[in-house]
Amino acid sequence: MSTTTIGSTTGRRPSSELLPENKKRITPKRPRDYACWAAAIAVVAGLLYTTVTNENYQWPVVFSYFTTESILDGLALTLVLTVVSMGLGVLLGLVLAVMRMSHQAPISGLARLYITFFRGTPVLVQLIFWFNIAALYPNVSIGIPFTDISTPVDVNTLMTPLTAAIVGLTLNEAAYMAEIIRGGFASVGRGQYEAADSLGMSGFTRLRHVIIPQTMPAIIPATGNQVIGMLKGTSLVSVLGVAELLNSAQSIYARTYQTIPLLIVASLWYLIMTMALSVPQSMIERRFSRSTRRPAAVATATKESLL
Repeated sequence: MSTTTIGSTTGRRPSSELLPENKKRITPKRPRDYACWAAAIAVVAGLLYTTVTNENYQWPVVFSYFTTESILDGLALTLVLTVVSMGLGVLLGLVLAVMRMSHQAPISGLARLYITFFRGTPVLVQLIFWFNIAALYPNVSIGIPFTDISTPVDVNTLMTPLTAAIVGLTLNEAAYMAEIIRGGFASVGRGQYEAADSLGMSGFTRLRHVIIPQTMPAIIPATGNQVIGMLKGTSLVSVLGVAELLNSAQSIYARTYQTIPLLIVASLWYLIMTMALSVPQSMIERRFSRSTRRPAAVATATKESLL
């Protein structure tokens, strides 16, 4: 008596090529398709020609400053700001999302107020505000309530330009991540919550093992876009004097008056980093989308094996 295996006789996992959406579709070429290609090629060729032949771009100057020490140091600080602010923003956003979905009105209201404030004010204004927070609170005391144990803190000394940049970017990013994570929670069916409760799971265990894994396909694409946005948003901290990529370029052209070449250097580095971040984002999206694609692959493989 023979048994039928799903996918193949060897029992291997069915290939994604069996999915209908992965099969190539042949569409006939029409004259307007060729016209669109010709127009696109003409536009790109024109842009490349004027970029190469226009001496005002000063490409030798661009290449000479592209890997200078100050530019590379600014690039490294940009990456550090992106990683630290994004990591802290995701953690705080997760806490805010859980608070936002709480059945306790005061907790949900506080999270809603936070999200409304930080999403409703420009991030540049927030950065400048945190840099000047010592004007409101020049000194604060950190200690144990209802005791004499406390430590005074000089806010003016503590809130350096780099600290203000991290605080401002983190708090602003947390508001957006809270809404992204909340949207991911909303994508999980009510039955999953009820099943976790019926198994006696605590709220933290349910969140860690049931809810978060199912929200990842909905959260990852938006989070990847936020990471790229954070990378470019770090250029705003140049107004605080933080020596990130844009500020490093500004410091150079303030001395040499070669504004356009240095702005091109900064733009090229931002473009390179954005393209580099897009690759792992696509890989992670494919990794977490397997669970949604696998049922279709199994159904297709089963049908073909029974024919």
